[in-house]
Amino acid sequence: MKKYIRTDNKSAYQKAKQYRESRISIKGHVRDFVLISIGIFSAAFGLKGFLLTNKFIDGGATGVSLLVSALTQTPLYLLIICINIPFMVLGYRILGKQFAIKTALAITGLALVIANIEFPNVTDDNLLVAVFGGFFLGAGIGFSIRGGAVIDGTEVLAIFLSRKFGVTIGDIIIVINAIIFSTAAYLLSVEIALYSMITYLAASKTLDFIVEGIEEYVGVTIVASHSDEIRQMIIDSMGRGVTVYSGKSGYGRTGEKKNVDIVYTVITRLELNKLNSEINRIEPDAFVVMSSVKDTKGGMIKKRRLKH
Repeated sequence: MKKYIRTDNKSAYQKAKQYRESRISIKGHVRDFVLISIGIFSAAFGLKGFLLTNKFIDGGATGVSLLVSALTQTPLYLLIICINIPFMVLGYRILGKQFAIKTALAITGLALVIANIEFPNVTDDNLLVAVFGGFFLGAGIGFSIRGGAVIDGTEVLAIFLSRKFGVTIGDIIIVINAIIFSTAAYLLSVEIALYSMITYLAASKTLDFIVEGIEEYVGVTIVASHSDEIRQMIIDSMGRGVTVYSGKSGYGRTGEKKNVDIVYTVITRLELNKLNSEINRIEPDAFVVMSSVKDTKGGMIKKRRLKH
């Protein structure tokens, strides 16, 4: 009888665990869908309501798409998909299948909204177009990142090049955008290029605000009772290195003190969504502290290939 009772209890525990994990997974997917949808419509409004009619551009892959569209009259929605295809493939290689699928859906959704939904031309004032076009575009990119995807693939390229050549992501993005704006100044006009730089600055500041000021790298400290499972998840699932050090928890009202292993890791901001989801699966009540990291050297930031 005891064996049957233990088997039933174990089965009930497994069912409860699977149910909780499925709820967390569904809730996470719904949240990501809402954030990415908000991002798509915000970016589309910034593009069609401000930038397109005035031939202003932005940085990154979106800026390249706007520049080519202004020069060749090619529909923007086609260019957004075509120019971002290499970044989707690159995202699959360095950030995983889930990220690549979400990014592909987000970019396709943006292209469909631009192609099929009309937005009013809000203003013809060049300064307002530059500022608010960048604001809505940056907000769109930011919401998409918080949903676990990107609608501009430049950041994926920057992460790849930073790992390959050992330079910072910020430096690579600056170089890419300097090339884009110099080309715009030569092919369009210096005035449009200068206004476009204002657009880029507005977009980048809004993006930073939407993702809560997180820099390229984020240091994450995790205090949890299932620290060994979380440590193994970070190594196996995310391909990141971890540092584990001993501490004590329970300095609250109870005054109870117990030894606990504290896990510390450094990831990129594009991986935050996945890390939070995985931690919620293992221990929803884990204490997680995130802090900005300007740059890193050594360790396992250069992500190794996982053995399947």
